[in-house]
Amino acid sequence: MSKTAPLLALAGLLVPAAPASAQSFRSYDAPSLNETGYGATIAIGEDEIFVAEPLNISREGAVFVYRQDQSGRWTEVAQLRAYQTEGADRFGRALAARGDYLLVGATSADESRGAAYIFQRNDAGQWVEVQKLTAQDAEEGDALGRSAALAGEFAFVGAAGHNGAAGAVYVFRRETESGVWVQHAKLTGSDAGENALFGMSLAADANHVAIGAIGLNSQTGAVYVFRFRSGTWEQEAKLEVPELSQRAQFGMAVDLIADRLLIGAPRAARNVGAVYPFLYSDGVWTAQDPLAPSDTTFQRFGSAISVSADAAWIGAPLAQRLGAVHRYAWRMGAWQAERSLEVEGVARGDQFGGALAQRGNVAVVGLSGDDYGDGTAVVLQRDGEAWRVVDRIFSEAALPDAVVNGRVDCTDGEANGSLCSQVDIVSFLPLTAIGAQRGVRLNDVWGWTDPETGAEYALVGRMDATVFLDLSDPENPVYLGELPKTDGSPGTTWRDIKVYANHAFIVSDGAGEHGMQVFDLTQLRNVASPPVTFAETAHYDGIHSAHNIVINEETGFAYAVGSSGGGQTCGGGLHMIDIRNPTNPTFAGCFAHEGTGRRGTGYSHDAQCVVYRGPDEEHVGREICVGANETALSIADVSDKTHPVALSQVSYPNVGYTHQGWLSEDQRYFFSNDELDELNGLAETTRTLIWDVTDLDDPVLVKEYFHETGSTDHNLYVNGRYLYEANNTSGLRILDVSDPANPVPVGFFDPIPMGGNAAGFDGMWSNYPFFESGLIVVTSRREGVFILRRREVVPIP
Repeated sequence: MSKTAPLLALAGLLVPAAPASAQSFRSYDAPSLNETGYGATIAIGEDEIFVAEPLNISREGAVFVYRQDQSGRWTEVAQLRAYQTEGADRFGRALAARGDYLLVGATSADESRGAAYIFQRNDAGQWVEVQKLTAQDAEEGDALGRSAALAGEFAFVGAAGHNGAAGAVYVFRRETESGVWVQHAKLTGSDAGENALFGMSLAADANHVAIGAIGLNSQTGAVYVFRFRSGTWEQEAKLEVPELSQRAQFGMAVDLIADRLLIGAPRAARNVGAVYPFLYSDGVWTAQDPLAPSDTTFQRFGSAISVSADAAWIGAPLAQRLGAVHRYAWRMGAWQAERSLEVEGVARGDQFGGALAQRGNVAVVGLSGDDYGDGTAVVLQRDGEAWRVVDRIFSEAALPDAVVNGRVDCTDGEANGSLCSQVDIVSFLPLTAIGAQRGVRLNDVWGWTDPETGAEYALVGRMDATVFLDLSDPENPVYLGELPKTDGSPGTTWRDIKVYANHAFIVSDGAGEHGMQVFDLTQLRNVASPPVTFAETAHYDGIHSAHNIVINEETGFAYAVGSSGGGQTCGGGLHMIDIRNPTNPTFAGCFAHEGTGRRGTGYSHDAQCVVYRGPDEEHVGREICVGANETALSIADVSDKTHPVALSQVSYPNVGYTHQGWLSEDQRYFFSNDELDELNGLAETTRTLIWDVTDLDDPVLVKEYFHETGSTDHNLYVNGRYLYEANNTSGLRILDVSDPANPVPVGFFDPIPMGGNAAGFDGMWSNYPFFESGLIVVTSRREGVFILRRREVVPIP
């Protein structure tokens, strides 16, 4: 849904889209890949709208406050953040508004113990933080603030991670005289044991609080209802649906008003979802007929629920890969479906309906996946019996300022807000300076040196294009323009570029029929009035989507790896392409190392292919590919493209995801990384694997080098005696590998100091350290392109 799309009238309901695929996250509180979460949490006050952006790892979370102006538009009037913050604190993970109070959860505050913040509206109409709420028995990992509710003098805050993820809800009571909120009670489910996730959701009124425990019974889920009697909260009921299957997640969303309670089970019925109404009478909660959508095409119906006196709004963010919001009216003692309309202009992946709130004549629906995960929300107002979209709201990215016209040296461990050691900023271009629209992020980077002029160029992958930067004056890089993605293909997280014979070869993963773009780089020599939009020089459609492109410049062959979704996929292994005539690429053969990859098909995530000149005399002069194949390393002789030969495959302890690697200059060692070992608890800190490949038929793991940080490692390259790793949240890490089995750290550059270098997929994607000038170009997903220079530092022997 573009920001310029027209505002569309609704006669009852609306529509979302599906989330982008992501690497696997272990934590129940982890965001989807690359989301900031704007629109994932919403609340409506008496005359204000609150929309949170809790998941941005590059900065602290925020709650945006909107009021309606005289023209009828909803205008941002404030941004709320915690007074004392640790940066990426997930402030806004839960919201509750009531009268002059706003309750905001922050699950990552205080080393993930979590916290909740009370804001109060003063006489001037300003929201002021008045208290930080913490649990008396808080422990690291509790994630207090995952859910929240306000009712009367009580504030309820969920801590789904407490006590081995059994979960708890803490109740705070406002003292009448002092106005101070004091912990009043700690609620737990009567039989909610480890991984029950009690407190994942909650809803409250003056008499009851309903608390979801979605992890109970292998994620079948249950909801516990507590009632306030004689000054205490006592468990009154445990609500379950016996016929639900495992992983239904009954209790993922709950809402109640008076005697009516609605409970969402978004994964019921094979992810179609269902909502279960209950009615309270004479101390008993009685189940009514379940609510379900008539269309069963991948709905996740019940992911969000908002109940008022006469209506219930239910979100289904994956309906038709576009989504829907279903509206029900309360008539004759039951919920009756009203007509729901889909809305044009909502794109796949927008997650429309994943969060919503309605109050009186105003409703807000979140699209947390819109703008490639930056998120937006639409505001609706009642117009008679219909609902009409009146506004679309979103946050603006807070990017670092450009660094041009003079380098910024690393001084006292800092350079322009980035952490560093022995690495200086030559220049920096934020996303907006290289044509990126809201939500568009960077990925891969490569380089090209013009053989005629000696000019150096950065080739930067963007989600929707390839960007070209002239580095002739590295303190003032010039954005020459871009080559858009293949027409008809979606923008995606993955774009990869390599170079041969003055041509760039570009692939993209998860991109439909993108194919391989070929671009003549000599067009960059004399660009008039940059930036310009370029056209591809040639196109290869033997593949559709591919995760990466590998090129052996010495032989003139390219190897598409991780091919999927069409064309000749080669099992996801090496799809070999003859590019000796760059504008006429031709298919040359396949190689898939059977038994490697998660499905055993030989899927290769990345590879390096070289003419071998290492110590194994048997293979000298042969074209050798070393593949990172998800579960193992694969070494193959691909000299004969019609009859490639598997030489060896080898795995290692605690495999998470064999991701990528690079040979040492003498081809005796291979350095590799594992993308999921840190995230899945298989390695305590970032791990670089060092292989002795003296015998290509029998590689040996000689060292597991552990870095000082725990971030997820990504692309690494070796140039001379130095290894350059782009390690996501901890940034560029430089090691001296002149003694390959004993690396020595000699410098680093971390562009996003927030977040504590935690494992996950944000921050730095890749680096290109091969320019003769010594420049190092790195891409930071949400920030932009950094041109760096390493200081010459010789480690002490």
